[in-house]
Amino acid sequence: MRRRRAVVAAGFCASFLLGSVLNVLFAPGSEPPRPGQSPGPSAAPGPGRRGGRGELARQIRARYEEVQRYSRGGPGPGAGRPERRRLMDLAPGGPGLQRPRPPRARPPPDGAPGWPPAPGPGSPGPGPRLGCAALRNVSGAQYVGSGYTKAVYRVRLPSGAAVALKAVDFSGHDLGSCVREFGARRGCYRLAAHKLLKEMVLLERLRHPNVLQLYGYCYQDSEDIPDTLTTITELGAPVEMIQLLQTSWEDRFRICLSLGRLLHHLAHSPLGSVTLLDFRPRQFVLVDGELKVTDLDDARVEETPCSTVADCTLEFPARNFTLPCSAQGWCEGMNEKRNLYNAYRFFFTYLLPHSAPPSLRPLLDTIVNATGELTWGVDETLAQLEMVLHLYRSGQYLQNSTGSSGEYQRIPDSTITQEDYRCWPSYHHGGCLLSVFNLAEAVDVCESHVQCRAFVVTNQTTWTGRKLVFFKAGWSQVVPDASKTTYVKASG
Repeated sequence: MRRRRAVVAAGFCASFLLGSVLNVLFAPGSEPPRPGQSPGPSAAPGPGRRGGRGELARQIRARYEEVQRYSRGGPGPGAGRPERRRLMDLAPGGPGLQRPRPPRARPPPDGAPGWPPAPGPGSPGPGPRLGCAALRNVSGAQYVGSGYTKAVYRVRLPSGAAVALKAVDFSGHDLGSCVREFGARRGCYRLAAHKLLKEMVLLERLRHPNVLQLYGYCYQDSEDIPDTLTTITELGAPVEMIQLLQTSWEDRFRICLSLGRLLHHLAHSPLGSVTLLDFRPRQFVLVDGELKVTDLDDARVEETPCSTVADCTLEFPARNFTLPCSAQGWCEGMNEKRNLYNAYRFFFTYLLPHSAPPSLRPLLDTIVNATGELTWGVDETLAQLEMVLHLYRSGQYLQNSTGSSGEYQRIPDSTITQEDYRCWPSYHHGGCLLSVFNLAEAVDVCESHVQCRAFVVTNQTTWTGRKLVFFKAGWSQVVPDASKTTYVKASG
């Protein structure tokens, strides 16, 4: 294992040509195993079951047709004329970018579609894209993680920008189980790679501030498999719920608002209502405090067909819901409601109410309860989340504040060193750093803390424009600082 990782690191540090780099990164056996998985050689191909190669070809064709269906499903944002668009043939890049080489279609046996897939009419529109040339001389390669199908790496481009690379995990569950089932490594790669291709198409078609950005892609021959696909995407930080529970309410609310905006977009996307079948925190990342969905290979656009309401049961571990069956034979709003309840059980119930401003808690409790009971859809949920943002950003949530009679002396261009105390939640683990709407709120906070004897207003603001303020247990060490203003209690 150490030797494999050393080979990966050496390949990047030495800045090999792209072929060498990607062969090292994505060659069979080079990926670190997931927890609980023992490294070792891949299992020998099995004899094949359930119809053998014909069944494999059927599955490949089904995934191929799904990708084609999503690529054709209505005019996506920024799409060019159909005759100029190609599913896997993106426009030339600007300086320093190279148009990826045209994929060579290889017709496989048994009636499966060729790989790489043929161009489709709903492909990404024109515009600068990162291609294979952008991956030459990358540095700082780090393994991020992997799931059933894909492995993710973090690399730094020669320009200094950090990006994520996604490719089929040769040590993953999907490829391994397929090889054991059908004994056809190249065919199994195509089957798995169509999930990556589907995700690539959906990232492009569903472009939104809360959908991870697709920067480009590269086809590169690996050791025994031609035209292995690598996608290049925006880099985000994993969602760690334990850490999020220790952050400020303002940052946690931002994540819930991001999720509400994303679900609204998915419910009204150019493709129709999109549901995330594998909806878990690990399918999302944080980019500059914004929540973004990154894993779309298990997304689905089609609503569930039905004959009666008995076919429209939405099942979750804790409870079930029964939705109407429309006259057209579809379960009404099942995609939207599935997303919304998952947002409730994985995010809203943990992140929204706790340590929120007291005047906002009734509205936040209503949001949590309504999504937990599915009495609202995504439109009403987003409207209420936007209302919370308006009340918080405008300071209207303070209108019932009684105010404080405490008097404070203002010391401009100064700060207090040391004399910190801890509060929760705080933007600073070693002290009490909170955001306030105005000076009156800062005074109210200081008066509510037994330890507080002074506070320092910084020139830093949060994403809502609120000032960051340090609250202090004393003010014996006031020193000059042109970017801060100190307020100390007149008595005490």
